[in-house]
Amino acid sequence: MDCRVCDAHDFSLAIDLGHHPCGNLFLTQEEVGQEAFYPLRVLYCHNCCTAQLDHTVKKEIIYSDRNTYLSGVTQTLRDHFLKTAQEVDDRFFRTTTTKRALDIGSNDGTQLLYYQKLGYEVLGVESCKRISEIASEKGIPTLNAFFNLALAEKIQNSFDVINASGVFFHLEELHSVTQGIQKLLKRKGVFVVQFLYMKNIMENCAFDQIYHEHLLFYTLHTLNTLLHRHGLSLFDAAFSTIHGGSIIAYASHTGDYSATPQLQKLLEAEEASGCNTLEAYQSFARRIVKLKEQNLTFLTEMKNQGKTIYGMGAPVKGNTLLNYFGIDKRYIDFLVEKNELRKGLYSPGMHLPVILEKEVASPPDVYYVLAWNFKKEILKNNENLLRQGTQFYFPIDVKD
Repeated sequence: MDCRVCDAHDFSLAIDLGHHPCGNLFLTQEEVGQEAFYPLRVLYCHNCCTAQLDHTVKKEIIYSDRNTYLSGVTQTLRDHFLKTAQEVDDRFFRTTTTKRALDIGSNDGTQLLYYQKLGYEVLGVESCKRISEIASEKGIPTLNAFFNLALAEKIQNSFDVINASGVFFHLEELHSVTQGIQKLLKRKGVFVVQFLYMKNIMENCAFDQIYHEHLLFYTLHTLNTLLHRHGLSLFDAAFSTIHGGSIIAYASHTGDYSATPQLQKLLEAEEASGCNTLEAYQSFARRIVKLKEQNLTFLTEMKNQGKTIYGMGAPVKGNTLLNYFGIDKRYIDFLVEKNELRKGLYSPGMHLPVILEKEVASPPDVYYVLAWNFKKEILKNNENLLRQGTQFYFPIDVKD
């Protein structure tokens, strides 16, 4: 294969998690056992240092109308999107009279809703039809399509802000999408790209963030390599605790803005950490094996004590963890969710039934928290259960 970023061919296998189903394609009862499995392996490019999957599950499969992810479900993410929109507007466009924002992979429109409230004309692009309809019902104009250069050429307006939140590492048509962004971004406009930060994924051993939607994994170095190919450059970045460790990066047409000291500091820390080396990925792979052993030991001990265990949340990443660890009904009775779109479905691979939080008749002895990235919100919302003795176990325990 060609490197997804630089087109080189010199790879090493970094992480092999075996074969997995698509984590976001939850199953009806009739579909249980019929799901397809695909390789889930991470390669390391020796030319540009980008970590990437070696197998592409076609976007038409992953982002079909069976997609059940909604970005507006958690208060933590809503607060994050509000803060992001306010900071971008305050810093760059507060005095601009007519301003426009485009969101690529806009999901249910939550991010654009906050730009709209700040006076922006907004447009979302969302590939899942029913989720794009949810956004439209909120009053967020949304195109039901995959964003790429061909679509960009059909869009009449240019934009002050182009946002890509948790989507830029999903892209099968990576270069076409980046060309489309370069085409639609105004001079002195800002491309805000929010992405899981591979440096933190490795530090936290958050291997469950490897799944088929995530075709590649960025550091600031590798993202800038991609952007430079298409006349764009990073000029600033900030670390965020959202999703267990993300970067909010700011890019523009090359030369429009000068690189900030903050970006330089983050790049230096990245270089010093060695996170862009093959050795860092090989060490990560060894720690994943140890984490599996620790988690299965805990679950086995709880079951041997006769304790009931429910999964807290049914996130896509949770299915990587469940399938790699082999956690099925022997360990966990249900996955407990807030997202109505997942009600009555089953997790792909391990076939755990999903029930809604409001349907839980009595709490378990242990909640095994798959939605670990919302730890603070979960613990705050469940203070009563904690006082009553329910244990909340975080398989990926990110320190504040």
